[in-house]
Amino acid sequence: MAFELPDVQHAFLKGHRIMVQVQSSWFPLFDRNPQKFCDIRAADEQDFQKATLRLYRNREYPSNIEFRVLAKSQMTVEERGQ
Repeated sequence: MAFELPDVQHAFLKGHRIMVQVQSSWFPLFDRNPQKFCDIRAADEQDFQKATLRLYRNREYPSNIEFRVLAKSQMTVEERGQ
């Protein structure tokens, strides 16, 4: 699956790390996901079931994260932290 992070000038400073979360819902930002096909607005508690998400990686299907790196000359003063 390919996902492109909207370009809003994210800055990861030297030495900082990022965390990647994989989830099947945008709750609480959007709505809960019952993990099965049903009318979410009419779903009862028993309609919701646990989901197990797995990421597989092998030589044929490698996983990766790609970043575009801007040279300091391309960055604004605020982005450089000066």
